[in-house]
Amino acid sequence: MKIGVVCYPTYGGSGVLATELGLGMARRGHEVHFITYRRPARLGNFQTNVFYHEVDSGADYPLFEYVPYETSLASKLVDVIENYGIELLHVHYAVPHASVAYMARKILISRGKYVPFVTTLHGTDITLVGTNPAFAPTITFAINKSDGVTAVSKSLKKDTLDNFEICRKIEVIYNFIDFKRFKRDNKEHFKAAIAPNGERILIHVSNFRPVKRVDDVIYIFKIVHDEIPSKLLLIGDGPERSRCEELSRKLGLSQDIRFLGKQDAIEELLAVSDLFLLPSASESFGLAALEAMACQVPVISSDVGGIPEVNIDGQTGYLSGVGMVDKMAEDALRILKDDKILGRFRAAALAQAARFDIEEIIPKYENYYKEVIQNSINTVEEPESEC
Repeated sequence: MKIGVVCYPTYGGSGVLATELGLGMARRGHEVHFITYRRPARLGNFQTNVFYHEVDSGADYPLFEYVPYETSLASKLVDVIENYGIELLHVHYAVPHASVAYMARKILISRGKYVPFVTTLHGTDITLVGTNPAFAPTITFAINKSDGVTAVSKSLKKDTLDNFEICRKIEVIYNFIDFKRFKRDNKEHFKAAIAPNGERILIHVSNFRPVKRVDDVIYIFKIVHDEIPSKLLLIGDGPERSRCEELSRKLGLSQDIRFLGKQDAIEELLAVSDLFLLPSASESFGLAALEAMACQVPVISSDVGGIPEVNIDGQTGYLSGVGMVDKMAEDALRILKDDKILGRFRAAALAQAARFDIEEIIPKYENYYKEVIQNSINTVEEPESEC
């Protein structure tokens, strides 16, 4: 198959999944074309069957106060599809990619060509952005006009059906983990540099948006730190970072908290960690937690969204209500104080992560692609609405 992939090229979960999925499909012999405004974060050096097409924003025209990215993207999609023989588009994150894919498909129909598109829903495109009255009608329409729709968790599928008038079937295909990359290698020399006196290492990875509640991470760590020697690694960057740095200083934790910013080799930091903290107010899946679990790191998390589908309470970590800092800290200490208990949780985390192995999930996408393409064969005009 020749597949076009549209995603946000950032460090967020949707961009990571889109890139890793595309690379996985390329390894299986398919031709994959990434189409976006910047090279995706995890799209590295040259790889066979992988192509990247940059979208020109057209920002130099003085009439535009805001860059008309959607129009430029739609034109680029038409160009790539026509010149590279793309058979299927896979767009990640509904806003605005689903509506742009629909526009491109309409242009192609006018030229006598029909190319189906699959929309994958990732989370905040549905639970936050998509429910905004300014976007909801367009998103509803674009999802219903998609040739295939997937969601990364059962929870997200339910949220979509609860909040939008969706008449298309939504297929749940979970996020995945690449065990060739995420594994607990021996990094004792690295660990000794971070925790020279054998302190426990806690870690959090996010984009530092308010929904991630990184301040709760710091308050949890404060309670743990008062009880046992420990260090905290904060990975990522975003609008809440400066406030969290100020909070760490206010609590007297500056010497034991490291703000490491965006990191490409997250797996090396996870490999030396003892506990992952994810107290988010909203998570459609919790990919960062899954990556930690693949590195045998138990998870202390909130119980929202799709997280309970990944983190099993009392086995791979513990779940708590949003904002229950004291309980999260208590659960963290329960795991960290005893090596045998920590070892048991490590083993369970790895076993649970194995259910989401990339080698198990990618064939599901591959089969879904084939089904969507097969259903669109001989289609030359807009299908009748199912609504």
